[in-house]
Amino acid sequence: MGLITKSQPPKVGVDISTTAVKLLQLSRQGDRYRVEHYAIEPLPPNAVVDRNIAEPEVVGEAIQRALARSGSRARHAVAAVPGSAVISKLIAMPADLGEDDLESQVELEAVNYIPYPIEEVNLDFEVLGPMPGNDDALQVLLVASRAEEVERRASALELGGMVARIIDVETFAIENAFGLLDGADSVGDGLVALVDIGATTTTLYVLRNGRSLYHREQVFGGKQLDDEIVRRYGLPADEARAAKRDGTLPDDYQAEVLQPFREALVQQVSRLLQFFYAGSEFNRVDRIVLAGGTASTAGVAQLVEEQLGVPVAIANPLAQMTLGPRVQAPTLAQDAPSLMIAAGLALRNFD
Repeated sequence: MGLITKSQPPKVGVDISTTAVKLLQLSRQGDRYRVEHYAIEPLPPNAVVDRNIAEPEVVGEAIQRALARSGSRARHAVAAVPGSAVISKLIAMPADLGEDDLESQVELEAVNYIPYPIEEVNLDFEVLGPMPGNDDALQVLLVASRAEEVERRASALELGGMVARIIDVETFAIENAFGLLDGADSVGDGLVALVDIGATTTTLYVLRNGRSLYHREQVFGGKQLDDEIVRRYGLPADEARAAKRDGTLPDDYQAEVLQPFREALVQQVSRLLQFFYAGSEFNRVDRIVLAGGTASTAGVAQLVEEQLGVPVAIANPLAQMTLGPRVQAPTLAQDAPSLMIAAGLALRNFD
């Protein structure tokens, strides 16, 4: 018996950011991944505020539209809460505990680290292995988030016609997707600074051997460029974004608008790195990877590399994947830097 196994319904990565819903469904044959479906659906202002879902119904409608545009029939979703909404702590547990006893002991220990009533929290843990230098103890990663953060995302997915099967953490999704990048394993024991430049927030993740050592958010993003285009040229916001994308802005755009934005962005990246250096034993990273919708802005990667003196690449977690019939390669290549979190979530389908 046991010769026939029932396949599990596919799970779709759904990244809910401040300005868009990003949906990605992958399949796998052997060790090769394939992009089956994806879509990016913009969100109206104030639907998501400070990384919190303020209007679940509006987000749900965007999820529904993204699902329809992508062509996916999957209804099981993997979403994530932002790292800033999560408390994580490495704790030591006795190595001789059974699975049930370990779970109970972790919950008891969690009270010491979580500043909220335990009944208001969703928590999980992962055993990382023996505690270094102590074979009688296990190193356990404890992760906790306010239950309302999880429930908002589950509710928005439900309103969008989907069921939340896994609520992950954006930091862990970035770790997952990092292994997909070209040259991810070429840095050895070195440090990689992955800078995710979104519409309103820039987040620095510092990774070593594919694991996140540090992350920090800063209020800065591509919307500042869009707002300056609107202010200077008197265009409606949607027309400003279209003109920027199509390269039809006035001749002074490059020197008067784009170059000051590039320089401001370099300053933000430098500042984030300085915060990391000030609080750690390190004073240099070996590589910078730019992700997010603003990463592909013309000339940004080159300027970061020139001014910070560190090799810079633009993230494309989908570069080595084959494409399903509904996926258009040029569009996907343009959107790929903004799909790091969605890719990391989509990989949970294969756990």
